[in-house]
Amino acid sequence: MDWLYTLSGFAVGAIVGLTGVGGGSLMTPLLVLLFGIHPATAVGTDLLYAAITKSGGTVVHGRKGHIDWQIVGRLAAGSIPAAAITILVLAQLPKRSAEMTHLISVSLGVALLLTACAIIFRKRILDYALRHENSFVQRHLGPVTVAVGALLGVLVSISSVGAGALGVAALFFLYPHLPAVRIVGSDVVHAVPLTLVAGVGHWWLGSVDWALLGALLLGSLPGIWVGSHISAKVPDRILRPILASMLVLIGAKLIGS
Repeated sequence: MDWLYTLSGFAVGAIVGLTGVGGGSLMTPLLVLLFGIHPATAVGTDLLYAAITKSGGTVVHGRKGHIDWQIVGRLAAGSIPAAAITILVLAQLPKRSAEMTHLISVSLGVALLLTACAIIFRKRILDYALRHENSFVQRHLGPVTVAVGALLGVLVSISSVGAGALGVAALFFLYPHLPAVRIVGSDVVHAVPLTLVAGVGHWWLGSVDWALLGALLLGSLPGIWVGSHISAKVPDRILRPILASMLVLIGAKLIGS
C-alpha cells in the first residue's frame, strides 16, 4: 500500500505544481474516500504534509521579495489563536467518535465547495473589490484581515483545507491592488505556521500517521517539481474548471455521506 500512497503523493504534487491549488483540497479527500483513512488521521497527517511542502515555497518567495509581512502578521494574529482554540475544542470530543467523524467530513465537504467557488470566481472577486474601494472592509482593513485569518484557522484545523485557494481569494478581495505574486507569496508563508500549529495539535490528539506522511512526501516533492515545470504548457482555462468541478463532486459526496 505504501507505493500507492507515494504514487498519490506524486499525482497531487503534480496538480499542485500545475494549478497552484493547495494539496489539502485534494490529498485529504483522496485519503478519506479512496484509501479509507479515518478523517481525523487524514486531516492531521495532511496538515504536517502541507507545513513541510510549503516551507520550500516560503524560501523561494522570501528570496524573491514576494512576501508582504504586514499581511502575514495580520492573518497569523487571527489564525494561530483560532487554530489552537479549535484543537482544544476537538480534544473535548471522544477520539474517532461518530460525532468527530461527521464534523470533519462535513467541514471538509464545505471547505471543498468554497475552494471550488474561489477557483471559479477569482476574477469576479477581484473585479468586485476594485469597484468597491471605499467599502466598510477597505476602511477597516487591518481588523477584517485578522478576522479572515481566524476563519481560516478554524477551517484549516478542522478540515486541512482553506490555506491555499480560499486564502488567496480572500487576499485578492482585501488587497485588490497588490500584485498577484505578492498575494500568493504572502498566503504560502502564512500557511506554514498555521498548518504547523494545527498539525502539531492533531499530533497531540493522536491523529497523525508518520509512515503515511513519509510515503506522501516521497511522491509529492518530485511531483510538485514536475508539475511546476510543465505548467506553462497546459492552458489554465482548461485546468481550473476541471479541478473546480472535481472539488464540487467530492465536496458534495462528503457532505452527503
